[in-house]
Amino acid sequence: MSEPSGGTPWRKTPLAAGLYFVATPIGSARDITLRALDVLASADVIAAEDTRTARKLLELHGVPLAGRRVIAHHDHSSASARNGLLKLAAEGASVAYVSEAGSPLVADPGFELGREAAARGIPTTTAPGPSAAIAALTLSGLPSDRFTFAGFPPASGGARKRFVEEVSALHSTVILFESPKRINALLTLLRDTAGSTRPAALARELTKKFEEVRRGTLAELCTSVEADPPRGEIVLVIGRAAQAEADPEAIDGALREALGRLRVKEAAAEVAAAFGQPKREMYQRALALTGRDGDA
Repeated sequence: MSEPSGGTPWRKTPLAAGLYFVATPIGSARDITLRALDVLASADVIAAEDTRTARKLLELHGVPLAGRRVIAHHDHSSASARNGLLKLAAEGASVAYVSEAGSPLVADPGFELGREAAARGIPTTTAPGPSAAIAALTLSGLPSDRFTFAGFPPASGGARKRFVEEVSALHSTVILFESPKRINALLTLLRDTAGSTRPAALARELTKKFEEVRRGTLAELCTSVEADPPRGEIVLVIGRAAQAEADPEAIDGALREALGRLRVKEAAAEVAAAFGQPKREMYQRALALTGRDGDA
């Protein structure tokens, strides 16, 4: 992590009992939010995926522990350990949870903790902030109006192939995490499955000194990675699958059937989703079929 901004920007304030998910920097320590620092300075207990990383973050920003506990909680933690944290929150403690970097639960531990807290009625909130997935999407130059975060692909075998086939067919921008050791093989499989001309972007070391974004087709990225293997943490962003041209007669038939059951707007929305078409166009088409020209 780089150096923080200096001083003591945080403030210690009373926190209500409950579970607080706190996003932490993915590279630059200066990316932490003031609210995140407030929570970390004020929580009765801090739970962390990596206690050493958490302690270092607190030290960088001058947040004193002042005798408070820092408890390890990660993917391999037992159910009894999770129960212990939830018991603290249920009995009146404020518990802040941080993953090693980024937003907890986004390809990081915390899901079971959050789900069980909700099931028990324990108040849960978040201090949002850095996310490698969103940072990569922002820099990718690919459409961001609809995207799917798919996490880490299976390491190998049939499960990996099925995963690639599924994400290649999605009509949304897809965000993946992958290790430098496997990125070449993944890009090759994607190129052969999704098509060599599918646009994509490879982002690495986001917010760090050697941040880099490579943009191009899957074929071009394959060539780039073979010539210059990337290092560090990688996020791969893949453009959406092309929409197949829909048969106008099939669309009109579906609209007529839907209009027999639904209002114009609802029918248009249903058919738009079924055929992957813009809602506005389907709405205008539905109006034409009904001979209407106003809102319905």
